[in-house]
Amino acid sequence: MDNATRLQYLEAMGIDVWIPRAFADCKQTPAPDVIADNAQPEPINSWVALQTEVANCTRCGLCESRTQTVFGSGKTQADWMVIGEAPGQSEDRQGLPFVGNAGQLLTEMLRAIGLDRESVFITNIVKCRPPGNREPKPNEIEACNEYLQQQLAFVKPKIILAVGLVAAQTLLKTDEPLAKLRGKVHILNDTPVVAVYHPAYLLRSLSDKRKAWLDLQLAIQTYNNIKG
Repeated sequence: MDNATRLQYLEAMGIDVWIPRAFADCKQTPAPDVIADNAQPEPINSWVALQTEVANCTRCGLCESRTQTVFGSGKTQADWMVIGEAPGQSEDRQGLPFVGNAGQLLTEMLRAIGLDRESVFITNIVKCRPPGNREPKPNEIEACNEYLQQQLAFVKPKIILAVGLVAAQTLLKTDEPLAKLRGKVHILNDTPVVAVYHPAYLLRSLSDKRKAWLDLQLAIQTYNNIKG
């Protein structure tokens, strides 16, 4: 992405280009993939087996219309886990999460708080694209829930970003609107969860760009508190 395009995305978020640098003293560079001698990492074949199972999944009707499943991408043992709703058309075609226009904005949102896509793990509640990019149905979410729980167990994130209403409601097991879920820190199995606007929504509703930046600030402050 060229600088002009990056500036457009940052302006859509209401973020001046100098803001990330101003927060440099409170950010920490994500730790590299170094495993301590006494650590007990999960066998790599278990992660691969999970990927294979998802790729061949026929648990719900979405398998009939998908091009391919979208398992997730990024660091497999990451401090940050970003969880969205479901793949869209571009994701279904490429097999990667958040790769369309909304994905580009998500990349800039992460970059604004000192993260890059390779340092986090990004996935969705549902691993197949719903037809017409509709919201996933409850039975489709339930069909993928075991996969998501296994991903959470493997990645062991220190913080979770719930991207959009469906992701936030599913993770937090609530029907509260996003307006009541954002702006505060929730807990899922001892892991803090911060709900943020979906970048696709922000591309349509620029009036909420400042709220989105506040949510990202809350997330990075929460993470920094965890890291001590």
